[in-house]
Parts: sequence; structure tokens; C-alpha cells
Amino acid sequence: MFKDTFDKLCWASLAIVLIALLVLLGMNAGSEGKAASGLDKAVEREMAYHARVELIAKLYGPVDGLRKEGKNQEALLKLDELVRKYPGEAHGHILQGEILREMGALDEAVASYVAGVKLNGDYLDDKSPLSRRGDIQRLVDEGLKRIGARAAANPGNRTIAASLQKVNYLRSRLAGGCE
Repeated sequence: MFKDTFDKLCWASLAIVLIALLVLLGMNAGSEGKAASGLDKAVEREMAYHARVELIAKLYGPVDGLRKEGKNQEALLKLDELVRKYPGEAHGHILQGEILREMGALDEAVASYVAGVKLNGDYLDDKSPLSRRGDIQRLVDEGLKRIGARAAANPGNRTIAASLQKVNYLRSRLAGGCE
């Protein structure tokens, strides 16, 4: 077991590392209180949220640039790529809904907003930096008016009924309802 100097050095290093690990664990367990732990978790959540907002701005910055240049088709293609690359990220769906609404495709815009809101409800929260509450409220008002009129004129059309159901989903989420 202790045949040469190298073996002795390895075992001594292992013993030092284990003792240091035990000392660190002992210090951490003794000094950690519930208030400090809760504060640490709140700070961690806040930092993670801000990092997420910065990542979103970085990822979707080129799409916003294309939108501002009036290149909505190219922006939609870039968004499609990003939505496939990051399927759990709601921001792509929200941007897609904004662009589709600008282009006059109300039904598709509503569907995109619904997909985004289902992934992340922060887009309905006034206090969130991601909030699109005003845009979603205007979309719901327009959808109730236009899609509601089409649904009343064509009561048997399931596609229009599905679009109206999505508008009503957004309306209920705006009113404070949950899924």
C-alpha cells in the first residue's frame, strides 16, 4: 500500500482533501440559518431571472433588428429557427405573434401568443420586464371583435371557433385566471 514516495504523497493528499471537505461541510451546516437561506434563494432567483432577460435580448436581438428594418418575412424565418432551437422559450412565440399581427394574420398571431403565454405567464405580469400585457389586451379586444364577428356569421366553422377559444383563453389569463 505505501510502497514508494508517490503512493505516500497520494494518500496524504487524499487525507488532506477529505479533512478540508469535512471542515467546509461542518462550517456550512453550522452557519446556515433559515432567513439567510431564504434570502440566498431569493437573490439566486432574481439573478437567474435577470440573466434570462439578458439572454433573451441577446438571442432575439437580430429578430428585432429585422423587424425595425421592415423585413418581417426574414424575421419570421429567423424566429422559426430560434423556436426550433429553443422550444421551451416563450419569447419567440410572443415575437412571432407580434409580427403576424402587424402583417394582418390575426388568427395565427393569437395562436402564437397563446403558445407563448402557456410557456411563460410573465408576459402578462405588469411588473415583469418581459411584460406584453398591453399588446395582449389590444390583441384580445381586436380578436373578440373580428374573430367573434366571424364566429357569429359562421357558427359551424371549427377553425374560427378554435381561434375564438384561444382569444378567450388570453382574456381569462388577463383577468387573472390560471391554466
